[in-house]
Amino acid sequence: MSMEGAAWSSLYKISTARNGKHGFSKESVRRIFTFAVPYRSKLVFFVLLSVAGAFLAVATPVLAGQVVDVIVAQGEVRTVVWLAVVIAMVAVADAAVSLVTRWFSARIGEGVILDLRTAVFNHVQRMPIAFFTRTRTGALVSRLNNDVIGAQQAFSGTLSGVVTNLVALILTLAVMLSTSWLVTVLAVIMLPIFLIPARRMGSRLAALRREAADHNSAMSTQMTERFSAPGATLVKLFGRPDEEAEEFRLRAARVRDIGVRTAMLQFVFFTALMLVSALALALVYGLGGFLALRGQLDTGEVVTLALLLTRLYAPLTSLANARVEIMSAIVSFERVFEVLDLEPLIQEKDDAASVPAGPVAVEFDDVRFAYPSADKVSLASLEEVATLDTRGGEEVLHGISFRIEPGQTVALVGTSGAGKSTIAQLLARLYDVDGGAVRLAGADVRDVTFASMRQTLGMVTQDGHLFHETILSNLRLARPDASEDEVWDAVRRARLEQLVRSLPDQLDTMVGERGYRLSGGERQRMTIARLLLAQPRVVILDEATAALDSTSEAAVQAALSEALEGRTAMVIAHRLSTIRSADMILVIEDGNIVERGSHDELLALAGRYEELHRTQFAVQKNVAADEETGALSGA
Repeated sequence: MSMEGAAWSSLYKISTARNGKHGFSKESVRRIFTFAVPYRSKLVFFVLLSVAGAFLAVATPVLAGQVVDVIVAQGEVRTVVWLAVVIAMVAVADAAVSLVTRWFSARIGEGVILDLRTAVFNHVQRMPIAFFTRTRTGALVSRLNNDVIGAQQAFSGTLSGVVTNLVALILTLAVMLSTSWLVTVLAVIMLPIFLIPARRMGSRLAALRREAADHNSAMSTQMTERFSAPGATLVKLFGRPDEEAEEFRLRAARVRDIGVRTAMLQFVFFTALMLVSALALALVYGLGGFLALRGQLDTGEVVTLALLLTRLYAPLTSLANARVEIMSAIVSFERVFEVLDLEPLIQEKDDAASVPAGPVAVEFDDVRFAYPSADKVSLASLEEVATLDTRGGEEVLHGISFRIEPGQTVALVGTSGAGKSTIAQLLARLYDVDGGAVRLAGADVRDVTFASMRQTLGMVTQDGHLFHETILSNLRLARPDASEDEVWDAVRRARLEQLVRSLPDQLDTMVGERGYRLSGGERQRMTIARLLLAQPRVVILDEATAALDSTSEAAVQAALSEALEGRTAMVIAHRLSTIRSADMILVIEDGNIVERGSHDELLALAGRYEELHRTQFAVQKNVAADEETGALSGA
């Protein structure tokens, strides 16, 4: 590496290093090396090649000095030619070794990235829903990108740099000291002039980089939120486009100013270091020439010392910054380990069995539940808060017991926050009960495999979420091996065939982010088509029609009739008219079942259900009367 390269490398590493004091953790180092185990043979070759590269780098200046000595002494032409050939061979060998070393570096580094990303991705997918309700997606994605790449540098960059530079430094010092200890000592004394400005300037540049990163992050968040379909709609309805544009412009202008200042600081720094380089070379040529004229050095040795100078400063500078690199890599690894160490609250038992075959009964047996506190499911760094919210642990379900026989439909009704959706989530094992048991076909859901749970249960929520993929991909999420004919059958039964066939790309049509290219009713019927394709034995409908207008609701209800036919079902409904035909209705209030029975039985009780029914239909009649009055006055 040239002195210019060392200058830029030094500046970059210091300015991008993480702040804060951080010590070595033996446990962290041990875990880091577990990721190196699959690559131990490649690492051995990598280190050996790095050592060979260091020897080759020192050989060229020595050979160049010998050429000068032969020329000054007016030696044989054959000797000069052979030395030139050897220099050429060293250059070719150096290039070959560098190429192979880079290949090993890339294989090891990219392999570590693959292993880390796969480990984090798989682990995060096992986390409970409570984790995702608290975590900022951007912070989590950063662990998979920035921190994983930072950790990878420990193998592909830092390890190679430390080994190569250490060997190169030892060899260079040995050759220079054997050539002229005086010139070598004076050259090393000048090193602080090289490093002190780098660290001071590096800290200033690091502050500017962090400020620019903060502004860029804020602009990225603003763009991500405002450029999504729901965000853009909200801005157009209630936002302040002019004020937001001005806020964005001010941040962008600050980033511009930081860029200008950073460029000037880098130029000043680089110029100063080039001055140090020139002074060092002047020292070598001046003192070396003086000693050569007095007969204490050969002319070739002066040339060798001048060429070795850069071989001395570059490794010294890199090794001086090695601790910065190592600390930064360890911090990156520990941020990744922080996610991997967060144990999922819901785990599959080693001896888990499948849900028994045949018709499935659903049973809640004295179920008690409290939502977990943040410290059990999240990290402060992922929520981007100083400390986690310690609230939680208050029981929200108090001894819930009921049974749904195979093929029956049970509806849950009650006011918002009563606990209906919580019951549905416990059945799908999105959370685990704190007391009692939830059973499918007599088997506790905590004792069955996740795969058999997915095959047994199907759920349609109010959100009707779709991925930004094709209709076919969204439907096959439920059954990847489904044939196209089976997909079309599910589309037809979900009352979507006419719509899908009218689209230019039909099943290959992209639905847009969260399915926003489709209407609310169409999105909901898409989720029902997905449910039909999955063919679950138990269906959960959580407010599946709550956000739809009457026309869309009618179409969705027709599709739901197909989905519920012959299946055990739990239906959560806000509109009581949609659950009249349920085999049993449970009225949930404050985490308790306060009433149970059929629609007619509950009306006859003249209790809470009758009150909800009367209030809802009174409101609906008033709305209908207002609409009719408005239509007549308009006529």
